[in-house]
Amino acid sequence: MVVIPSVRKAAFVVGASYGRGAMVCRTGKDFTGPWGAPSMMALEGGSFGLQAGVEATDFVFLIMNESGASSLLRSKVKLGGDVSAAAGPMGRDAEADTDAYMRTEILTYSRTRGIFAGVSLEGSTLRPDKDANEALYGERISARHIVLGPGPAAPEAANQLLAMLEKASPRAANA
Repeated sequence: MVVIPSVRKAAFVVGASYGRGAMVCRTGKDFTGPWGAPSMMALEGGSFGLQAGVEATDFVFLIMNESGASSLLRSKVKLGGDVSAAAGPMGRDAEADTDAYMRTEILTYSRTRGIFAGVSLEGSTLRPDKDANEALYGERISARHIVLGPGPAAPEAANQLLAMLEKASPRAANA
């Protein structure tokens, strides 16, 4: 799961968007264990078209398979280009791409605030934030090592996020 709150977008013909958040994955065999340490992530994008305004969007990305997670952890990926992404059934505002067989790797959910109008051509990339990970863990460590382990223990700053995830998505009794 990747959570990126308050991605800011501003545009007048040419636009840009940027946000930072965290990626976290369940640990253990078949990803059935407790939530592990988070890796910091950055979402960046640019656009061009008939558009004007400012907005802030909260995103939640659910990575549906190991292929999607591996793509995100390797380097910068273009959503809809390098990995398939589809709007989740409860999302308020999202754009999606998937293949003919509906093998979506990432479901996206979002909530937007602000005033924005227009049509644009845009591309967004999601990448591990190496500098933020170094600041959080005190050493240069790869996002893959943090998320898929065996990585470092989760820092105290992540306790609230991990507790909320555990409460919202408890493991099955037989897991």
